[in-house]
Amino acid sequence: MQYTDLIFDLYGTLVDIHTEENELTWEKTALYFSYYGVHYTGSALKTDYESVIASRESVAGQGYEMYPDIPFHEVLADLFRAKGITAHADALGLNAAQVFRIASTEYLRLYDGVTDALSKLRKHGYRLWLLSNAQRAFTAYELRALTLEDQFDRIYLSSDYHCRKPDQRFFQALLHEQKLDPARCLMIGNDRETDIAGAQAAGLATLYMHTNLTPSQQAAADPSLRLEPSANRRHYEFEGYDWQHLADALCLL
Repeated sequence: MQYTDLIFDLYGTLVDIHTEENELTWEKTALYFSYYGVHYTGSALKTDYESVIASRESVAGQGYEMYPDIPFHEVLADLFRAKGITAHADALGLNAAQVFRIASTEYLRLYDGVTDALSKLRKHGYRLWLLSNAQRAFTAYELRALTLEDQFDRIYLSSDYHCRKPDQRFFQALLHEQKLDPARCLMIGNDRETDIAGAQAAGLATLYMHTNLTPSQQAAADPSLRLEPSANRRHYEFEGYDWQHLADALCLL
């Protein structure tokens, strides 16, 4: 077996999601704040949030190579504290983050065949890891809702590490903590810049999936780079999200 470890992106790779972080989303989150005596309009809440984020990111990202990821719920907790609500501010921030996410989500679902594919890949002998640019405040719960939380050997969410793909610190956290050999790891993701370029810089083999959630400016999959066991290369490309086909092909590598 050429690879021992498969590292997955989440949204756009395993999970199909559509969110609209619009004016109504901020208004609903502001309503939650008002339950605890903090009176915001949606636009004022958004403005204060963006101000705190900009301040934190300017401190976190001192180098051009760094991609800071600030925990959303921590910022919302800070906004409660700034308005004098200090008791249980952390819990309120977490709940507010989840209100925001639920209000913004139109749908959340697995791509067809994902559960069976992960089971097949594990039975084949692969170790499975999740490396996602995501906020623990809601992604951990979405994994539970989708019955994915027990499918991986370990889950890595960027907000826990305060940096996100393609930041090498995030990739190295997984590789070092789990003592993985990059030469035996295959990163699977739907974004050429964050998933693929970042993984290649870390020495990983890569599988680019061009899906409905791939950034629109990124090219479709190159059919000459399809998954083939005889191909002597470290990069593959796949069009779409047919996980039954993908799992079969991965088991032949």
